[in-house]
Amino acid sequence: MDRGLTIWLTGLSCSGKTTLSKLIEAELRGRGLEKIEILDGDVVRTHLSKGLGYSKEDRDTNIKRIGYVCKLLTRNGIIAISAAISPYREARDFNRREIVDFIEVYCKCPLEVCIERDAKGLYKKALAGEIKNYTGIDDPYEEPLDPEVVLETDKETPEESVGKVIQKLEELGYLLKKQTVKRGRRRGKPR
Repeated sequence: MDRGLTIWLTGLSCSGKTTLSKLIEAELRGRGLEKIEILDGDVVRTHLSKGLGYSKEDRDTNIKRIGYVCKLLTRNGIIAISAAISPYREARDFNRREIVDFIEVYCKCPLEVCIERDAKGLYKKALAGEIKNYTGIDDPYEEPLDPEVVLETDKETPEESVGKVIQKLEELGYLLKKQTVKRGRRRGKPR
């Protein structure tokens, strides 16, 4: 694959975006692709969007910055995998318009399950009022209306979710289908 691509994982905190981005990267590398970059929301906030808060405007700015980097990577033949909550539909749709090869992957997971998975305890703090404007608690998450892939991360194994993404990439012509080699005895005359 010489063509760049942005795989945009969106969903609530603890819905599986970071885990799946790493597994998707590993699967793509296993298929011989080397030009892959992951833009994780937490890492980007530390380096590219330091100083931004959590207002709608700041969140949109953060998502558009990630989108801009993805656009540059994609344009230069690199697979960019974004793993960011990206709570607002308008900012995600902006990036879709800006990036020619854009695949939206919705990591769908019920809030209760995300709260159970939260090792950092941020949901607990948000529910106690210690953190304000926390997506899913006192700030909205706008589900994608027409993503290319929906992963039900509370019902699927990570491997099943990755399989759905890879299948979609094959369907859309970004990846060649993996050839399976049948092994066994050849029929015909004995040797």
